[in-house]
Amino acid sequence: MPKRPTALFAFADRNLPLLFPPDVLTALRGLVDLDPTLTVADFGDPRLAPVLPGVEVLITGWGCPPVSAEVLDTLPRLHTLVHTAGTVKSLLAPEVWERGVAVSSAATANALPVAEYTLGMILLLGKGVFALREEFRAQLRPPADLLHRDIGNVGRRVGIIGASRIGRRVIELLRPFEFEVLLHDPFVDEAAAARLGVRAVGLDELLASCSITSVHAPATPATRHLIDADRLALLPDGATLINTARGSLVDTDALVRELTTGRINAVLDVTDPEPLPTTSALFRLPNVFLTPHVAGSLGNELRRLGLTAVHEIERVLRGEPLAHRVEAAELSHSA
Repeated sequence: MPKRPTALFAFADRNLPLLFPPDVLTALRGLVDLDPTLTVADFGDPRLAPVLPGVEVLITGWGCPPVSAEVLDTLPRLHTLVHTAGTVKSLLAPEVWERGVAVSSAATANALPVAEYTLGMILLLGKGVFALREEFRAQLRPPADLLHRDIGNVGRRVGIIGASRIGRRVIELLRPFEFEVLLHDPFVDEAAAARLGVRAVGLDELLASCSITSVHAPATPATRHLIDADRLALLPDGATLINTARGSLVDTDALVRELTTGRINAVLDVTDPEPLPTTSALFRLPNVFLTPHVAGSLGNELRRLGLTAVHEIERVLRGEPLAHRVEAAELSHSA
């Protein structure tokens, strides 16, 4: 029987029981030789000196120290790096790929709760729930004209900015409902959008014609302040902007100015800066629904990320390609 590869955890140790609860950890230990009590917080820790040269599989996650060229020098047998979170862009040095290490990410698994959060918000926004809650609380009785309000989700036009993993998952979750979905993504043409069941349009057209717009583009130099003052002005009166991507995609100062007029609304799970200063108007504006970066995997959802790592290692041991392989060339236009 071939020797099982030696693996090592490299992430915040407090995440271990959530990423790898007992049954998932048992499955993992059936595949690799692993000390479940050892998680790396610093690759320079002298206690790791006898361990690192034998590591073949590195299992990383939130809290992992950067994997630099110098760190790679201490891991001469490393052939696979399995990341139990989303992006690896700021974690891994280019030398990881240059030295032939296969890299996998749980970004696809982490996309699901973000898409679920977005779907929930879209459904509630279309029904007018957030504004009606404020009105109900102020008046202590239902509005008299409730039946005739311009609310509901039949035929409502929703815009998706970015056909990322999350953007595509949102599109998939929206299919059972009676929305008209528009997509803006410079890498997706009309034919590809049609295959997704949506209509490709320019960004300005999308913003001007959708009552709900959700941002799912990656944070890159090219997308910084993609939604600026001029584009916020395109949003129809009463429209809502949802951002679960990164705060830098929206010009915060311009957004606050537009929101202060009461003309539009926002659902923000991410902000720029993050965290916000306690004096930010976003905490106080009644037309803002602000959450503390909770759309991604939390609590028992981390189990899914650990299972993804287990399944990837199973594929490696069967001689199959990684299902969620990350290539260096992707990083310039991905999250």
